Amino acid sequence: MESRPSPTQPGADWRMSRDGRRLFATRIARLFAYGFLSVVLVLYLVAAGLSEARVGLLLTLTLLGDTAISLALTTSADRFGRRRTLIAGAGLMLLAGVVFALTDNFALLLLAATVGVISPSGNEVGPFLAVEQAALAQVVPDGERTRAFAWYNLVGSFATALGSLAGGALSQGLQGAGAAPLSAYRAVVIGYAGFGALLAALFAGLSRSVEAAPAPAGAVGPRRLGLHRSRAIVARLAGLFSLDAFAGGFVVQSMVAYWFHRRFGVEPAVLGAIFFGANVLAGFSALLAVRVAARVGLVNTMVFTHLPSNVLLVLVPLMPTLPLAIAVLLVRFSISQMDVPTRQSYTMAVVSPDERSAAAGITGVARTTGAALSPAIAGPLLASPALAGVPFLLAGGLKILYDLMLWRSFRHLREDATTGPGGS
Repeated sequence: MESRPSPTQPGADWRMSRDGRRLFATRIARLFAYGFLSVVLVLYLVAAGLSEARVGLLLTLTLLGDTAISLALTTSADRFGRRRTLIAGAGLMLLAGVVFALTDNFALLLLAATVGVISPSGNEVGPFLAVEQAALAQVVPDGERTRAFAWYNLVGSFATALGSLAGGALSQGLQGAGAAPLSAYRAVVIGYAGFGALLAALFAGLSRSVEAAPAPAGAVGPRRLGLHRSRAIVARLAGLFSLDAFAGGFVVQSMVAYWFHRRFGVEPAVLGAIFFGANVLAGFSALLAVRVAARVGLVNTMVFTHLPSNVLLVLVPLMPTLPLAIAVLLVRFSISQMDVPTRQSYTMAVVSPDERSAAAGITGVARTTGAALSPAIAGPLLASPALAGVPFLLAGGLKILYDLMLWRSFRHLREDATTGPGGS
């Protein structure tokens, strides 16, 4: 008897639709902007006169504000309209970039950080990822979902890498031409705001095919935060994802860049090159995850590729020289992102199609909430030479705990066995 293909196995050949290609384009533009800014963000804020403790507080409030905005937008996106939600997010990105570029007043920066969209890590923030995931899952066949998400993450990693390289090179080049460090970093922030405007234009070109089809009347129970049958499983996933993100918040890319600058005196252009390489390796690791998941399943792929990467994370601050620290970081990135497309595909697989934006949004908000808390702790630690490596140790240890808890909770729940309780 022929077995039914699993959601991780590629099916028949298919061609990406126009909306799918546009979603890839918005992913590239947005992740380029995030990488462009993240390499110099902390350097910019310190050059503007903020202490490391205030920078940590600002980054925490940036992520907390993003949490509230994202929760409001993503849990209503399937009813309000996915395209409208994405355009609103682009407007908030533009707003934050403009305010950060125009003022060094801490109160105004706090306000812009709280209501706007700024990425201190180079990774996704705001409502974009959740809504794009739901839209992308709708315009590709179920059997191609993991592969589509892998390529989606690959192009995002390349974009972040190129953005990191460009942001570091631009600020270094401007300083070499005689600009003050603050002015050079501000030019990068202005560029970030421009990408917000570009995204709004790209999102406006999406068709109605990306919108959620309404569920038949009486087919679902009452909704809470956009969910009905899948509330329990989404709550479990959200709790675990928040722990992982809390750990990751200790080592957001902008803070790791600052650590390399303080520990080894690395200049912005070299920082950009380091994170260019790191994000390229991360992108390829996401693509490799498709083949691994087809053999061992999504949950096993998430856990057993994540564990060794977290051991390597702990080793980074223990390296005595810059080349060794860079080497360990790059090896870590070469396997660190294999859990990302599998996590995204798994979340889409275990909920109903009309819950996808909400499920991705709630788990994404859980991650943002977790990540928002740790920079305020990491900032004072970075200010102390004796404690600057502690954020790496905390991040690695907590991520290992997350991996073990995830495997224990979901190892028996296969992605293709969840259509009854609320899967697709």
